[in-house]
Amino acid sequence: MQPTLLILAAGMGSRYGGIKQLDQFGPNGETIIDYSLFDAIRAGFGKVVFIIRDELRDDFEEIFKPKLDGRIAYDYAIQSLQSYVPAELGTVQRTKPWGTGHAMLCAWEQTDTPFAVINADDFYGLEAFQILGNFLQNDTNDHLHAMVGYEVQNTLSEYGSVSRGVCAVDDTGNLASVVERTKIYEKDGQIVYEEAEGLTPLTPDTPVSMNFWGFKPSVFPLVQRQFEEYARLNFDAPKAEFYIPTVMTALIQNDQGACKVFRSRSEWFGVTYPEDKPMVQASLKRLHESGKYPANLWV
Repeated sequence: MQPTLLILAAGMGSRYGGIKQLDQFGPNGETIIDYSLFDAIRAGFGKVVFIIRDELRDDFEEIFKPKLDGRIAYDYAIQSLQSYVPAELGTVQRTKPWGTGHAMLCAWEQTDTPFAVINADDFYGLEAFQILGNFLQNDTNDHLHAMVGYEVQNTLSEYGSVSRGVCAVDDTGNLASVVERTKIYEKDGQIVYEEAEGLTPLTPDTPVSMNFWGFKPSVFPLVQRQFEEYARLNFDAPKAEFYIPTVMTALIQNDQGACKVFRSRSEWFGVTYPEDKPMVQASLKRLHESGKYPANLWV
């Protein structure tokens, strides 16, 4: 059974200052999503689901329909503020989406196979898609999920702090814990994350999640229950976000699942700040020139 690719594309892009999911970075005006789609097709994925805000649907349809028709099945899931919020809580008073875990939940109706989840604005590389695609097609344990980890030193921005899921791995190669650290940066030659109580150092090879996850469909009812509890606790916190690392941590702690950690040698890069754009453009140009991607992805 071919796996499904869920693309998290409903974010607001507050630090970037625009809709970075649809910004042009490749030499022919490609978005970063274009490369993820191209690699997912090469790695054997059979369907893609764009998780978006409703107001972005026409833009996504215009850009991606001509590229995907006849190549891979695709669908849209709308991440609305009210989706899966318990009815008794009433109308949500917030403008920011509920976060990546909630976004994944919003694609439940469109997803009936093992699936991967990625950020729209991150470049992961073909090898990462092949690794996770192979796992999702061949592993038969409904309660074993997976992630592709990258070394934190390779995921920083020169222009400000970044948010990463910091991982601990046990002796079996499974995830022991993952904690979302929302302010990671380099200070005085050392990588640190910042919290209210101060700075904590990270070794350069610390594995971090770049939101490249693999799940079995059995996870959806568990995520729904987690989110409903989260929404009740955070209904009046307009900036609270329900992250995928929160989902995975709860599965592990409650013995409801395990997560195999794969390390990828693929190049990773992403866009957090406007100043990141020239670096991403140069990296993609180099990948085309080296032959890793054809001159035009969709010809």
